[in-house]
Amino acid sequence: MAPDARNTLRKALRQQRRELSAHQQHAAALDLDRILGRHPLFLRSRHIALYLPNDGEMDLTPLLQRARAMGKQCYLPVLSPLYHNRLWFAPYHADSHLSLNRFGIPEPDCRHGRMRPVWTLDLVLTPLVAFDPHGNRLGMGGGFYDRTLAYLKRRHHWRKPRLLGTAYAFQQVAQLPHEEWDIPLHGVVTERELLYFGK
Repeated sequence: MAPDARNTLRKALRQQRRELSAHQQHAAALDLDRILGRHPLFLRSRHIALYLPNDGEMDLTPLLQRARAMGKQCYLPVLSPLYHNRLWFAPYHADSHLSLNRFGIPEPDCRHGRMRPVWTLDLVLTPLVAFDPHGNRLGMGGGFYDRTLAYLKRRHHWRKPRLLGTAYAFQQVAQLPHEEWDIPLHGVVTERELLYFGK
């Protein structure tokens, strides 16, 4: 897929996502929570990274509330102040102080609470713009998750974390290009189903 085609697809799906009504977004969030919240992958996970929705992304608030009620430790991605285009993961609690990062996305204050190394997380839920049935993901173009999880390319027997994309069903496309630096998803959960790619 040429860069122009990728950008066109990204723009179209972001627009479609933003056009969902608040009711449609909330209903989808509840459906995703019901599907993933009962799945063994979620039930076995103790340390889970989620995200706060931005730009019409799937809202994980119901799932976050479920995780807290089950005693799971929740984390949010934080832009690393030390390494370019990489993420840290900060503990997230009901009383966590949030501030806007350079993209206008709320994140926990890095100065309070210990960061959790990504390789010690059990499950990372990542937003995306598009995905295909082979585990390829089209993000916003910054490469944050790919750079943060690049170590998985070198560790063939390391099983942490499981990387699960979250999206609306309409964000699935037939095929996306796979670049050498892309980290494939283990699965994707939508408001309709959980697709596990068996990696």
